[in-house]
Amino acid sequence: MIYKISKIGLAVIALAIVVWGCKSSTKTPAGASSAGAAAVVDTFKWNPENFGDKKIIRYQIPGFDKLSLQQKQYVYYLVQAGLSGRDIIWDQNYRYNLAIRRALENVVTNYKGDRSSKDWAAFMLYAKQVWFSSGIHHHYSNDKFIPGFSIDYFAGLIKSVGADLPEEALQAMFNPSIAAKRVDQTPGQDIVKASAVNFYDPDITEKEVTEFYEKMRATADPKLSLGLNSKIVRNRWGALEEKVWKIDGMYGPAIKEIVKWLEKAVGVAENKEQADALRLLIQYYKTGDLKTWDDYNVAWVQATKGDIDYINSFIETYNDPMGMKANYETIIQINDFEASQRMKVVSDNAQWFEDRSPVLPQHKKKVVKGITYKVVMVAGEAGDASPSTPIGVNLPNANWIRADYGSKSVSLGNIIEAYSRSDGPGLLKEFAHDAEEIRLAEKWGEMSSKMHTALHEVLGHASGQLEEGVNTDMLKQYASPLEESRADLFALYYMTDPKLVELGLAPSDEMGKAAYDQYLRNGLMLQLRRIEPGKDIQQAHMRNRQMVSKWVFEKGKAQGAVEMVTRDGKTYINIKDYAKLRTVFGDLLREVQRIKSQGDYEAGKNLIEGYGVKVDRAIHDEVLRRSESLRIPPYGGFINPRLAPVKNGKGEITDVKVEYPADFVGQMLEYGKNYSFLPDNN
Repeated sequence: MIYKISKIGLAVIALAIVVWGCKSSTKTPAGASSAGAAAVVDTFKWNPENFGDKKIIRYQIPGFDKLSLQQKQYVYYLVQAGLSGRDIIWDQNYRYNLAIRRALENVVTNYKGDRSSKDWAAFMLYAKQVWFSSGIHHHYSNDKFIPGFSIDYFAGLIKSVGADLPEEALQAMFNPSIAAKRVDQTPGQDIVKASAVNFYDPDITEKEVTEFYEKMRATADPKLSLGLNSKIVRNRWGALEEKVWKIDGMYGPAIKEIVKWLEKAVGVAENKEQADALRLLIQYYKTGDLKTWDDYNVAWVQATKGDIDYINSFIETYNDPMGMKANYETIIQINDFEASQRMKVVSDNAQWFEDRSPVLPQHKKKVVKGITYKVVMVAGEAGDASPSTPIGVNLPNANWIRADYGSKSVSLGNIIEAYSRSDGPGLLKEFAHDAEEIRLAEKWGEMSSKMHTALHEVLGHASGQLEEGVNTDMLKQYASPLEESRADLFALYYMTDPKLVELGLAPSDEMGKAAYDQYLRNGLMLQLRRIEPGKDIQQAHMRNRQMVSKWVFEKGKAQGAVEMVTRDGKTYINIKDYAKLRTVFGDLLREVQRIKSQGDYEAGKNLIEGYGVKVDRAIHDEVLRRSESLRIPPYGGFINPRLAPVKNGKGEITDVKVEYPADFVGQMLEYGKNYSFLPDNN
């Protein structure tokens, strides 16, 4: 699971989150010489651009220049493999996205007309929004972007550059009723037909998908993640079948490029374990066999030696309304040994936390296996991880692999640092209840945010077990928000536990108090900055946070633990008893784990729909009004560094240098030119 907060817990709580083990502010960016390092950092522009509701950020790769040539080659090949699959996420998000993207790229590159008009400015804003979200739907809200220019103006643009766009794609851009939401999970409707994602042919229904996989599951290995790497299509006889994503199947041209670079990576892997895991990933891409996918994940989770690691393939299922089909994503990571060693104590004590959690005894893991936790430096991202990136990841997602072999958790240290360099304290001071809440946040906010992320990823996602015969598919569209809720709640329950002080992870219980303050402040108020007036919450992580916050506030208020205070026309949240509130967090953790362990769809639906979807309109209006003057975009995404190989006369790589582009549009055009391998229709 990914801890996809991008700006949540960062800009939203407006705290400077700096990874343990970060060097001084005068460190040299990777690829730069140490001479004049302070001057380089002083002029490094972390936030080169804002547009719409988004902030564009740059990140550095500290220590890259200290890697060996073999390691640099390994990183370079893995990054190239990841970028080679970039087209896939576009097509997964909507079937006309690639055609629309290429039309936009053509216009931005070749248009010779007036680039100073209001229409052109609106066109460029639209293009940037689409590039940021890998499609015509907002990356978080799932709502379709509405162009601020006319269809006639756009038709003139594409005609002037000789571009061609199917009429269906043109209508999808401008007709609000066509493909209105990328993912639509509104109860009472057909969530498959209502969602624009390209995981199912447009005429296929939720009922048909359910019956298709129920029939398949009756004879399949219960461990397999059915449907993970395929699109469901209707064949010429009217029956449903899977169109598998593999080298000689759907997305084959892009997968062929991915495999080409992965095969190069095998040759420079740091050790045999890494190479063996990569060979299984290559075999999976060639065959599409889900048993091979499981074999790969077992090998990958056990390959813990070396400085370099990666995430690559079809992984997270947040964008499938049925919670089965996975988005393409990739993140390349370099270990931060100092920071990782400091946090090793969390994974070393995982069994202690599991044994003492408030969940029902039958839902606890008797033996917690193989959790590894590292702070890493990102060297490149693509697919669903870029431009909007997680700050933490815990994989693999298969519950049986976690139980039998363990999991890997990482915190993306340089991403977190880049966020912190680009933000300010405005939101905290505007929304904190009093001076004491501000004091707690300013003193402990950095540490509490890091610790919450660590506990969420290392312990939360790795905790609990399912009852016999239960699988997470039973929770359908509620599986993802419930999983994120479980991980959040596990972390929150232990944030104020004296054990953290005993282990040296927290100097004081005040750290946990700061975490409770910021979680409720965000879940009940600040994250609403991301929602348009009148809209409900759609995204899984946001549903999770509001559900947890509203449920805990309701029960905690009844016990006198928390209240809402109105002062000078402004609303604040005031926690009166942190110990009581911890008990309430534990009560909800027990119930969420029970729902997951028993596959209780109705109870999960009631929690998410009852607490996580509907927005308090008065609070929402107030949050938007109070936030407007601060001018802090609620979302953030990144320009990736560019890895530039240095070659000798024989074409051999003799070094890899890091460059730091500062132009978001330029990078999008570069990616479109160099990493576009799929046809418009797949």
